[in-house]
Amino acid sequence: MTENDTSTTEFDTETDDRTRREIDLGAREYSIYKCQNCANVVLSMQDCDGGMTCHGDEMKRVTQSNLEIRPPDIRQVLLDAFGLPKPGLDICLCVIGDGPLSSKELAAQLDYEGGTIRKYLNELVEFGLLEKSQLNRESGGFVNVYHSIDLDEMRTETLIGFYIWAGEAASLIEEANLTKEDYLDADYDSGLDEIFWERFRGSGGSE
Repeated sequence: MTENDTSTTEFDTETDDRTRREIDLGAREYSIYKCQNCANVVLSMQDCDGGMTCHGDEMKRVTQSNLEIRPPDIRQVLLDAFGLPKPGLDICLCVIGDGPLSSKELAAQLDYEGGTIRKYLNELVEFGLLEKSQLNRESGGFVNVYHSIDLDEMRTETLIGFYIWAGEAASLIEEANLTKEDYLDADYDSGLDEIFWERFRGSGGSE
């Protein structure tokens, strides 16, 4: 999905009140484990009974971090990970809550143009969160209606999809760390900032 509602999906870092803060990992619904023999780190949405293992040894659960983080906003997460801006999310939620619905019924409930409704319905079907079927009209013909996939399936697939995105993000962070190590071990004519952004040109970094 590519169309963004800039009033609701872009964030001003100077006015956003989601400041960096320390997270109490012991009170979160997820668990992070670190291998005691290598650099492997694992995220789990549940506290695994008996812990997790790496190299045959039990991994240590991470209970604190030296880095404060800026808590995510659900709109930005869905936009970054799935390319789903607020209009698409509104349409998806409306179908989940009240479906099956036709595009005309959605337009009557939501403050979006019919073209926007149809655009995101098609993309949500292609994405896999919604399904389309046809209902016969009493007066003849049929109308396309939309309904959500099974919610358990949606939960599983969206988590897997997010983990794939998070894995790609983790790979970028690891490459960034290796770039810094490589710079310190080699003899470059340019500064680290130039080398760094040249390495990540096209990955959302500075041009």
